[in-house]
Amino acid sequence: MKLILSIATLLLTATSATSAIAPSPLFRDPVTDGAADPCLVFNRATKEWWMLYTQRRANSETAGVAYCYGNPIGVASSDDGGATWVYRGTLELDFEPGHNTFWAPDVVWDGENYHMFVSYIRGVRTNWGGQAVMMHYTSPDLWNWTYQGPAELPKKDVIDATLLPLPDGGWRMWYKWDSKTCHADSRDLKEWTGSQAPDISDRPHEGAKAFRFKDKYWMIVDEWHGMAVHLSDDLINWTRQEEMLLDTPSKRFDDCPTGAHGDVVVDGDRAWIFYFTHPGREAHTRDYMDESGNIPYELRRSSIQVAELELTPEGILVTKDRDLPVDIALPSDL
Repeated sequence: MKLILSIATLLLTATSATSAIAPSPLFRDPVTDGAADPCLVFNRATKEWWMLYTQRRANSETAGVAYCYGNPIGVASSDDGGATWVYRGTLELDFEPGHNTFWAPDVVWDGENYHMFVSYIRGVRTNWGGQAVMMHYTSPDLWNWTYQGPAELPKKDVIDATLLPLPDGGWRMWYKWDSKTCHADSRDLKEWTGSQAPDISDRPHEGAKAFRFKDKYWMIVDEWHGMAVHLSDDLINWTRQEEMLLDTPSKRFDDCPTGAHGDVVVDGDRAWIFYFTHPGREAHTRDYMDESGNIPYELRRSSIQVAELELTPEGILVTKDRDLPVDIALPSDL
């Protein structure tokens, strides 16, 4: 049976890179200054880590929230274990005419190809809205993507995919629907079946990320004032942890007010969470429009940050002291 590995959410048994101190912020998009929703992927051909992210148009003077629409998926790469990142451009994903919107990719490797599931909305809007569809693409190299069409999921109008391989084979995808997290299963990443009932629905949220760490399955979700943590032994029954992640600012530059929509890379007994911040805001959702109907630039821009995760003796998932420099050493080979 072919061995199937997830990209950035499984226990990785690989050679680690030389440890280095990550800067703060870890990455700012040099073209639009609007990097958000990072997804970490190991490029097996180049032996680099790639970051795919929502490239918000933060430096564009547009009405309302239009800067969050009309964006492509940006790419940055790191050849030193995640310590430094260089902007590489954007992915060509268009399958129909027009200026359209891509959000929040997740990528897995099936042993032969990369599979990306990315949220798509037709056109550009100045207010939140639009029918979102989960689109499926495949690639042999992370640059050249072939459109496979929409993923036919149990729910419609969905965003924010996160995937894990199942212990008995096949895959499970979790996604946001109506500010809840639902799931669907597939043997081949093409045909999906799933429950209509949500897995996590206690509080509104988005941006779920599933991973395995320290012999437990974990699900972190973005509640827009930090991230809630849920854990499971069976990928079905989830228990909420009382303590949240990234719900307070740190003293590092741009690492405030709270962390949002992240990804996790696990390497043995170490794990790092990558997330974005709105460092110009007093609270993550606190913005306003000026006399022109535009949200000011300082409230639009976003930065990517990283923190190390650890498990306390009591079994609580926390971040190490975020006021201190972050030591990072992502695996250098898979």
